[in-house]
Amino acid sequence: MPLEIELLKWYSLNKRDLPWRKNNDPYRVWVSEIILQQTRITQGKKYFNDFIDKFPTIYDLANSDEDKVLKSWQGLGYYNRAINLHKTSKIIVNDLGGKFPTTYDQLIKLKGIGDYTASAISSICFDKYNPVVDGNVLRFISRIYGVKIPIDSAQGKKKIKELANKLIQKTKTPGDFNQALMEFGALSCTPFPDCQLCIFNSKCLAFKKNKVDSIPVKTQKKKIRKRYFNYLVFKGNNGKTFINQRKEKDIWYKLYQFPLIEKDVLDDDILLSSDFSEYLKNNKLKISNTKHEIIRYKHVLSHQHLFIAFYLINLNTVVKDGYDISNLNDFTFPVPISNFISKYLI
Repeated sequence: MPLEIELLKWYSLNKRDLPWRKNNDPYRVWVSEIILQQTRITQGKKYFNDFIDKFPTIYDLANSDEDKVLKSWQGLGYYNRAINLHKTSKIIVNDLGGKFPTTYDQLIKLKGIGDYTASAISSICFDKYNPVVDGNVLRFISRIYGVKIPIDSAQGKKKIKELANKLIQKTKTPGDFNQALMEFGALSCTPFPDCQLCIFNSKCLAFKKNKVDSIPVKTQKKKIRKRYFNYLVFKGNNGKTFINQRKEKDIWYKLYQFPLIEKDVLDDDILLSSDFSEYLKNNKLKISNTKHEIIRYKHVLSHQHLFIAFYLINLNTVVKDGYDISNLNDFTFPVPISNFISKYLI
């Protein structure tokens, strides 16, 4: 039996019951694909359901405030995904009459939609023959065909896409085939597979040549950047504190935070720090005699390790332009700051 036919048969018997598979609505497929880019399915299901409850249609998303969209994304990370979802929803509603583009070439022009997402939407929703290539597909196809070109190279990804394209062209249901490719990689051809039970072990070159452990090939190692975030958590005697919104095109863009000093080494006795003294002077603040408390966290991201310190500093003055500490949950903070607020402030 040809591989593509056997794969589709396997998919019809083994596909998971996932909320975005209830229909081929491009809005739901789009939202699910963006969520799942950096999120496991077990976590993604809850976020998808909550997101669709809050924004049932693309019109609801387009007409919502960006802060509300970011708040619904809190905890998922990579917040540019939410920002781009919101921007693109406005383009589709305002410029395209609420109708999704149907072709790969049209879809990939939209902000936040790349090769993978354009291929997924065009094939699943509009029966276009565009193969998807995600991590699961890279692993499965490279093992089946014994591809030794590194999958983290442009040449490797191009080769895998060419092989997937030859397979999808032989099917009558490109959307199902793409989902079958991803599903098989996720459930069967995992990083540590049980090849003896695999339905494709007679076709798999990696298995037959005893190369499963070394394929797919990767060459690039992630470079981990260490950063030190020192947050000044002022507590005025009127129950207010200072927060601001991140403006730099960096991690947590447009999310809220406490005043930040990003510095590799900051004296534990922050009251003696020149950075801190300058902040007090510029903002005309006076601290009380109460000793400040330091709360430390380590937060691990894919390419960055953040060493975070929260300095709880009591003021003996009224904070006039601040925000009520009791209302901080109304704002969208990065997960470590949100956790700190829940545990130590509210």
